[in-house]
Amino acid sequence: MANRVYIFDTTLRDGEQSPGCSMTVPEKLQLARKLVELGVDILEAGFPIASEGDFQAVDAVSREFSWVQVAALARANRLDVERAAASLKHARRPRIHTFLATSEIHLKYKLKKSQEQVLDEAVAAVELARSYTDDVEFSAEDATRTDWDYLEQISRAVVAAGARTVNLPDTVGYSVPEEYGALIGRMVRALGDSAIVSVHCHDDLGLAVANSIAAVQAGARQIECTINGIGERAGNASLEEIVMAFKTRSDRLPFETKIVTEHIFAASQLLSRTITFGPQPNKAIVGDNAFAHEAGIHQDGYLKERTTYEIMDPRSVGVPESKLVLGKHSGRHALHKRAEDLGFQLGKDELDLLYHRFIALADRKKGVSNDEILALLHEVVGAKAAAAND
Repeated sequence: MANRVYIFDTTLRDGEQSPGCSMTVPEKLQLARKLVELGVDILEAGFPIASEGDFQAVDAVSREFSWVQVAALARANRLDVERAAASLKHARRPRIHTFLATSEIHLKYKLKKSQEQVLDEAVAAVELARSYTDDVEFSAEDATRTDWDYLEQISRAVVAAGARTVNLPDTVGYSVPEEYGALIGRMVRALGDSAIVSVHCHDDLGLAVANSIAAVQAGARQIECTINGIGERAGNASLEEIVMAFKTRSDRLPFETKIVTEHIFAASQLLSRTITFGPQPNKAIVGDNAFAHEAGIHQDGYLKERTTYEIMDPRSVGVPESKLVLGKHSGRHALHKRAEDLGFQLGKDELDLLYHRFIALADRKKGVSNDEILALLHEVVGAKAAAAND
């Protein structure tokens, strides 16, 4: 399947590293269960060397979901790799994901090592990881700020050492789609069928999803992403946005995943309850306002035909239904529909009277509740009855 894209979920690892997102082992297990239902291909459960809790989380996920491909992160050194291998002891499909920075800025200021030293250490880490599992992934940290010739050299070397997947992350969200696509395209051509090229994009410039899609168009076949886009600093590429872009625009993005999209909203909601915050209201796909309409023109079009203002059926991502939010921008059509939902059949004159009273109230508020609309409806019905008695 040439267009099959593998979803590598790192919500439990990179996602957890962001402030306010730390999870206990039971919380990780609960979220892992939902990610398995969602259909992610690889579940990165933690960074075992970082803490005893992370080690236990990887071990627990491996035991609980033995049929799932579980990954553990390790720096390119013996202690990390051995710790990752131990945490994956009970996994039937373990992946050791080892990484090392490759950009000149990281080599000079962080690692204080030469390109030759880094290449040797990367190869040694992959060889060690291969002694524990056939499934090894190598990540060239800060790949997008790495010299392309050197990046190709190290990519070829780790594949020769046994890596099946080479991840070329935009670690600091620096790249732009055209540039990133060109980089990925070169590495895909260099590696051919010898390894899957993977991408892991951060959202520092708001381009993580766009960069990930550009990479897939250039030949990458694994995307590393998170639910709600959580992760270091501005976060990671959002799983739900990538998957629904493929599904909604299959005419231009003919790529397949195994994600069961109807579970997306539930996964987002569970994550929000688990950590200390949820997505912003206008977040694509899973935000509170993703399928909400307030402007009168939009509401009128939506009520006549949903697809005038919705490119996705909310049920396709597990959202029960769209919302018509009544406020000062709303029109008569939506107000009439809400009155019917509340059990009132209004004539034209009654609707006009209700609408004018509603707008006068809405002008003073951020939104109008059903209780307030009910009160207005009773006023209008009462006014009609009084007029009839006169």
